Amino acid sequence: MTLLAAAVAGRGVVDTGAPVFFADDEALLRGAAAFETVRVRGGRALFLRDHAERLERSARALRLPAPVGVEALAREALAAAGCEEGVVRLFATSATLLATVGELPPGLEAMRRRGIAMITIRSHDAGLLTGVKATSYATALAAIAEAERRGADDALYLGAGERVLEATMSNIWWRDGDVLSTPSLATGVLPGVTRAAVARLAARAGYRVREGSFTLPVLLRAEEAFTSSAVREIMPVIAIDARELPRPLAAARLQALLEQAADE
Repeated sequence: MTLLAAAVAGRGVVDTGAPVFFADDEALLRGAAAFETVRVRGGRALFLRDHAERLERSARALRLPAPVGVEALAREALAAAGCEEGVVRLFATSATLLATVGELPPGLEAMRRRGIAMITIRSHDAGLLTGVKATSYATALAAIAEAERRGADDALYLGAGERVLEATMSNIWWRDGDVLSTPSLATGVLPGVTRAAVARLAARAGYRVREGSFTLPVLLRAEEAFTSSAVREIMPVIAIDARELPRPLAAARLQALLEQAADE
């Protein structure tokens, strides 16, 4: 991702090539850092307050100092970048609060038009880090690498008994009639900010939301499936473990509503 701007708490906007983290920061020594990824649309950071609040919760769980002035720092970096579309990333470590602004990953709209294929991977319980968005993403990166090796785009984590959990960096949804289903937070999935937005917007699109604990066969019988995340937003799922799924309809409606949120 090409960085367009960066801002550090207490320093303001800095050169994107300037040193930011100290060599003894716990983020580097032990991977102890919280982060958030925020979609920029129409020059605005979408759902920024929700992301700032989750960053604070994650920092607390990791025993990091409470990040202060997150929203203001994000807007400072965004103003310096001057972009209409992009990604704000927020990092909270033991000594540093950083906001960066970068370009969107290439090919997002092409990916949305074709949909993504997924593989399933057995996952262990997140334990004490359940619900925490930390920078320790080695497992997710390994899962994506395995998906790509098998000709897919992403991986879907399954718990014991083929219980559906979440994708590597997104939440999973599927539709049966006018009901949208997604694993509940009680299953240990990340409380996605975009997930919460989809739940709020579902009624506008004519759907009811059902949360719970579901197995893979339930998902594979669905009329459609899609993922939700800050950067990719609503991404249609067209295959799981090489089993094709119907082309999504709800996904397009919800994507349109998310895009409208930038103007509200």
